[in-house]
Amino acid sequence: MDTNASFLTATEAICKIKAKQLSSVELMSACIKQIESQEPRLKAWTYFDKKLVSSQAHAFDEKHARGEAVGGLAGIPIGIKDIFNTVDMPTQMGSPIWKGFTPGNDARAVFYLRCADAVIAGKTVTAEFAVHAPGPTINPHDSSRIPGTSSSGSAVAVASNMVPCALGTQTAGSIIRPASYCGVYGFKPSFGLIPRTGMLKTTDSLDTVGFFTRSADDLELLFEALRVHGEDYPVSHRALSNVELQNKNGPQWKVAVIKSPVWQFAEKYAQEALFDFAEALSKEKDFEICEEELAGIFSGAHDVHARIYDKTLSYYFKNEFQQHALISKEIKEMIEHGNTLTLDDYKAALSRQVEIAAALSDLFERFDVILTLSTAGEAPAIGLGEKPDSCLIWTLCGVPAINLPLLRGSHGLPLGIQIVARRYSDIKLLRFAKAVCKMKFNFINEKMENSVNG
Repeated sequence: MDTNASFLTATEAICKIKAKQLSSVELMSACIKQIESQEPRLKAWTYFDKKLVSSQAHAFDEKHARGEAVGGLAGIPIGIKDIFNTVDMPTQMGSPIWKGFTPGNDARAVFYLRCADAVIAGKTVTAEFAVHAPGPTINPHDSSRIPGTSSSGSAVAVASNMVPCALGTQTAGSIIRPASYCGVYGFKPSFGLIPRTGMLKTTDSLDTVGFFTRSADDLELLFEALRVHGEDYPVSHRALSNVELQNKNGPQWKVAVIKSPVWQFAEKYAQEALFDFAEALSKEKDFEICEEELAGIFSGAHDVHARIYDKTLSYYFKNEFQQHALISKEIKEMIEHGNTLTLDDYKAALSRQVEIAAALSDLFERFDVILTLSTAGEAPAIGLGEKPDSCLIWTLCGVPAINLPLLRGSHGLPLGIQIVARRYSDIKLLRFAKAVCKMKFNFINEKMENSVNG
């Protein structure tokens, strides 16, 4: 067995498995050893059963040995954020109210992973109801700092080589932020491209399924396995099949460098890193870089998002709200705010969401991609709270966003670059991500230092 198999990306491991240089059992065994080594410190998992995952790996290897066609994920273990239903594991959503709940079915995204022959490795820690109250998970690079909140378990499991990939969700910044803080790739696809059937619902017009990986190639691999396909989904099918929409508009990538409406909260070193990165990119012949201002309408995006988010939380969690002793202060306050909002307030916020999304679409008439910071800086110390960033703007607009783990902050900790494209231009954004990651810059580590394994 390759003793370093847990350090392989999904793409690398699949190549070895298909070439019969590595089995799924060997890969899973390496991941189990990594989990047993790292989990006591990092606390990324809320449910893990090594007998269950080993039996899945054995079943795949037997199928492969019989010469049957195998799916695109070919025996790769995938972590599942604990808000997705799983037929053979509990789904507890980070809440003591739902402790031990077993739904008895798979979420559609989990079903798609099984169809692609993935091994469902276990359930990763989520913030309570995928909102803000943090779980027990530790940042793998610095235990005194947060790993992110909602999808922190998935980000940490990938960053620490416990699994090559993991599912997450984003309603504000819950994929991009932990990906930035933990130094991994995070992809929030266009709203609606990955089905939300059979999973926790918090906000109808914002909740988006995505994932974490350790390579840009793996982003595409997971996207193709998880997204909807075919003419039964006419809007996305037309868009993703549109060659013009998925390719750059000319010989060069036209890139807008954006200071968000909350730019003043970003650390100076982070601001400088973004523009140093943009300057280095501008020296490459394939990129045309231009600094661009967001229209004034975007200044109200955070307020619009809060009104939509809090109102829907007050609707979906009204029963849980009655159990004050079993919910966090954070979600209690959000629900209380939501209860003060009227239906007309909510409808007005939804209308404003549409207007903001249209303004962003206008910007993409001139640019292929937006380049901005993923977070205001490195992971903040525990207890200090997170500074505002632009993540929720892109979620509000339903557009695809990717964290590229290419930078370091002032303390040597991960700092992400965020790239954003027009809604349904997900394939274009993936192509841009791979193009950027092939570049070599003197201030960018081609691979993040492995500081999470001792």
